Amino acid sequence: MINTEMFLIEDLKKSEMRAMRDGYGEGLVEAGRRNSEVVALSADLTESTRTDLFRAAFPDRFLEMGISEQNMMGVAAGMAATGKVPFVNSFACFSPGRNWEQLRISVCLSGNNVKIIGGHAGVGNGADGGNQQMFEDIALTRVLPNITVVVPADYEQAKKMTLAIADFHGPVYMRMTKPKREVMTTGGTPLTIGKAQVFRTGKEVTVLACGAMVFEALAAAEELAGNIDVEVINVHTIKPLDKETVLRSVLKTGKVVTAEEHSIIGGLGGAIAELLGEELPTKMRRVGMRDRFGESGEPEELLVKYGMTKDEVIKAIKQLR
Repeated sequence: MINTEMFLIEDLKKSEMRAMRDGYGEGLVEAGRRNSEVVALSADLTESTRTDLFRAAFPDRFLEMGISEQNMMGVAAGMAATGKVPFVNSFACFSPGRNWEQLRISVCLSGNNVKIIGGHAGVGNGADGGNQQMFEDIALTRVLPNITVVVPADYEQAKKMTLAIADFHGPVYMRMTKPKREVMTTGGTPLTIGKAQVFRTGKEVTVLACGAMVFEALAAAEELAGNIDVEVINVHTIKPLDKETVLRSVLKTGKVVTAEEHSIIGGLGGAIAELLGEELPTKMRRVGMRDRFGESGEPEELLVKYGMTKDEVIKAIKQLR
């Protein structure tokens, strides 16, 4: 049963299709209005990351750094040290992919209040092939001390999350996909960093999902309704993980499926496996990218090929029966 306290849309089949990056761009402008210390930096991907909206609203608080992701991270760290709230923008394959060392030393070790926005993650850069399809960014960031890692589920949540991390003090990595995806949350859907959201209550299987896979998990649960009672939890904060909500659900159902548009190694699936291995050994399946690189193709085709769809979630749920 859909959790009415989450104020999701009434009919998932009538979901509007919107891109998370659009929600981010709008949220960043609003964050800039609320706090004059918010600044944005881009590595020659201003329109693609929707930071062009911020540039238009606050041209004197926007820096086009060119293709220099390592330098951009260092500059952002310096700005944060002076009291600014810098948002670092690029594709996830370049940031944190290319500038991980600067993220580690200049931001996380130094405790600087920098917000890293990794766009076009997962299959988003479909046509550009494996070198720009980032399936390892959650693993790269959550291993670092002092950083918070968040993955909004849709356009609306990306906008809210942007405002939330702007007010949150400390390093944050926010991951987003490129394509337009279903919007299931609304203006009334609550959001608290570090607090997972039970979108659908159930008693037989827990599905823990993040990003665009949250909608796929809800669609899978709806299709199985009447046969298998599935609980769906939106784990929008990968680090720190909401252990209490996860363990409470798993203790009830005894079976777990994780779903993410990321490698199953080191991502949400890895984080949940680590938690359950120590606290509550449980039957588990992980839906996500297997141990491989991507290839060129249309995003929707690649999601099917790599097994990151509603049908794969259903398959994993049934394997636990």
